[in-house]
Amino acid sequence: MSNPTTTLPETTPSRRNRLSKGRLPAWAIPAVGVGSLVLGAALSSIVGFSVATFLIFAAIVFVVAATATTVLMEGGRQGRNAFATYLVYGAFLVALVPLISVIWTVLERGLPGLTSDFLFTSMNGMTGAVDNASVANGTPVLGGAYHAVVGTLLITLWSTVISVPIGMLTAVYLVEYGKNGPLSRGITFFVDVMTGIPSIVAGLFAAALFGILFGPSTRMGIVAAVALSVLMIPTVVRSTEEMLKIVPNELREAAYALGVRKWRTITKVVIPTAISGIASGVTLAIARVIGETAPILVTAGLADSINWDVFDGWMATLPTFIYYQILTPTSPTNIDPSAQRAWAAALLLIAMVMVLNLGARLIARMFAPKTGR
Repeated sequence: MSNPTTTLPETTPSRRNRLSKGRLPAWAIPAVGVGSLVLGAALSSIVGFSVATFLIFAAIVFVVAATATTVLMEGGRQGRNAFATYLVYGAFLVALVPLISVIWTVLERGLPGLTSDFLFTSMNGMTGAVDNASVANGTPVLGGAYHAVVGTLLITLWSTVISVPIGMLTAVYLVEYGKNGPLSRGITFFVDVMTGIPSIVAGLFAAALFGILFGPSTRMGIVAAVALSVLMIPTVVRSTEEMLKIVPNELREAAYALGVRKWRTITKVVIPTAISGIASGVTLAIARVIGETAPILVTAGLADSINWDVFDGWMATLPTFIYYQILTPTSPTNIDPSAQRAWAAALLLIAMVMVLNLGARLIARMFAPKTGR
């Protein structure tokens, strides 16, 4: 006797159509996005094409068109929800405007001047006559920013050597020893004040301090390093403090239960656990001060030749090099060579900051605590 077989009803095309009715197809929003880019480019061309106007027009068109499409297909309720969602997308596109505009401008104007001569020569001996001859003969622009790169690296290195130990030890005291006491509250208050001081004030402080010790005309790389350390210390303190606070107390208590002393618990348990965040905060603090101009002008001055000694003589950095190339061109009658050097130096400075930020991410990943077995 054969068993009766039951067959499930097949889903008919009409059944599928009823289920998908009133819903946007998967390709609808991407198609609206492509159309918004095309229409945004067209509208930008009418007013004078630029990357900024292109992104702004594309964002506005996308928000309006995507919302209208959703309202027509899915109704007003889903349309209001879609409007909020696509408004976030549009705001993201608008937020990209200054970033893309800066990168585009610096690449466009800086790449022609980023030559081997620019990277490995200084401005020693460069005069207006040399720039005039380059313009008249159509030859490559001579003179570069090698001395400024050396000064930037040395001053930043010394400011890091000064600020990182002070900032880390201060953060360790605030988290592990201060316990919200009067001294720790006072330190926290002054760290907050230092976070918001203008950079020129830090430069004036360092210049006044070394002026008292060595004379009012003292200009050295180490003075600039002290000025930058005043700006770095609050950032290092804050980042290290936050990283130490998120270390679980159970780790400390386990070490104390084994008879480990407090200082050894901090150095062998607490700091290694938080080292990825600490290293990333320190790297970002370096990236924050490497582009400072005002403190360097009043503490290290400006030099046209290479100076490897931070304890003797004036030094140049990339920010001050850019400042003087724009403010006082080498040749007042032909400013194009100086402008080319300035844009190339700006591109080089942005590249250095980008490398530091990528380094911070790499360090955070390398030193992050390993999870799992």
